[in-house]
Amino acid sequence: MPFLDWLVIAAYMVGTVAFGAWISRNQTDVREYFVSGRTVPWWAVTGSIVATETSTVTFISVPGYAFGGDFTFLQLAAGYLIGRIVISVLFIPAYFRGELLTVYQLLGSRFGGRMKRFASALFLVTRSLSDGFRLFATGLVLAALISGVPSQSVLIVSVLVMGVATIAYTYLGGMTAVIWTDVVQLVIYLVGAVAAAIVLVHAIPGGWSEVVATASAAGKFRVLDWTWSLTKGYTFWAGIIGGAFLTTATHGTDQLMVQRYLCSRSANEARVSLLTSGVVVFVQFVLFLTIGTMLYVFYLHAPGELSSITVAGRVQTDRVFPLFIVSHLPPGLSGLVVAAIFAAAMSTLSSSLNSSAAAAYGDFYLPLRGGTGGTSDLAVSRTLTAVWGVVQIVVALVAISFSKRVVDEVLGIASFTNGVILGIFLLGTLTRVGQRAAFAGALTGAAVMLAVKLGTAVSWQWYVLIGSVATFAVGAVAGRVLRETQAVDPR
Repeated sequence: MPFLDWLVIAAYMVGTVAFGAWISRNQTDVREYFVSGRTVPWWAVTGSIVATETSTVTFISVPGYAFGGDFTFLQLAAGYLIGRIVISVLFIPAYFRGELLTVYQLLGSRFGGRMKRFASALFLVTRSLSDGFRLFATGLVLAALISGVPSQSVLIVSVLVMGVATIAYTYLGGMTAVIWTDVVQLVIYLVGAVAAAIVLVHAIPGGWSEVVATASAAGKFRVLDWTWSLTKGYTFWAGIIGGAFLTTATHGTDQLMVQRYLCSRSANEARVSLLTSGVVVFVQFVLFLTIGTMLYVFYLHAPGELSSITVAGRVQTDRVFPLFIVSHLPPGLSGLVVAAIFAAAMSTLSSSLNSSAAAAYGDFYLPLRGGTGGTSDLAVSRTLTAVWGVVQIVVALVAISFSKRVVDEVLGIASFTNGVILGIFLLGTLTRVGQRAAFAGALTGAAVMLAVKLGTAVSWQWYVLIGSVATFAVGAVAGRVLRETQAVDPR
């Protein structure tokens, strides 16, 4: 890449770490480090939620989806909105009834310490694996953008630079740094995407009128697919029902997202943040899908350029947008878009590190210690952040030697665990069953999801629904059979 692009990327990386150091000057305790003292305005929480759920895979793959297909992805985004409404009514009030550091402390109060640690451990393992592999996937994209050919050495350097920089500002600034850098990163990657879209539409002969005419003739603007099939993704039913359950799990029972609500000033502001983020995400997906559609029209006029990303006669759609970035964006702007890809990756990774540290501290370390230790516990929290950062970097480096097939399988782990955890939360919220019944439901739900994954062709968009229903149904029946009543130890 030209020197100007490198300068833009370097300025972004250095600025991010410096910001984390600046934020750290006011931190005095663990509450400030993990939940920002519950003083973050709703609009900043909204920005953090959007940035966290937008990874590099989203930035690259959603345009690729529209390039090879249409706008049916928006059915899933509509389901995301429904899931947010459910969370606002069902779960958010419970988050503000005490001084929580992690969402799994609610399970401790309801089912005891063993269930809290089980759910938290499940979160830590799946988060480390899935986000470590996301770091690898981002490194793969960036290595291709930087060198043209994603060689192993460039890939390793990309992973290390992103990982170390993210650890640095998250270690120093905690959740406050995470949230405010998320807001900045959201602006950076949206500006980068809009700038790329403007260049793209001007590069198409006939401009936007040509895009509309050509894409309409090819059926690219289709939004609704009424097919009823459990094996086909991105249908109306999979999007609305499956997407609603998916978001209820990921945004309602996963520490990665719940920790943002805990930074809000009140339950009402948390609701506003969550619901507003759904609208922003929907608009964002429209932007990414529009870029993909414009790429489709652009490369109809220059099909020969796709030869470098064509394998066995098929275009690798996830590489179309990166190809355009390195081939057609002017110096400086291409650096901005690469920085935007960094931003999308680092916003997710930083959130993962802080939430993993919070879970390890609040659900495991703190109960063993029996209390807080002020500034000494702040040092422990920062150490845990660094430890989980190193774990995810190691996962990403190990992934380099794996095939893409193995990577995809590991990334799918969260799809089963989210359903099981949601089922446990629903048991705690909607029933009076005890710990043994909840464990019976969780183990059954995990077994059912394993069977669905290995033995059927059911689309992943139904996984959370199936896992949560199996967990809830078996737990509810087991509660009636066992009729247990017990004193709960939340530690």
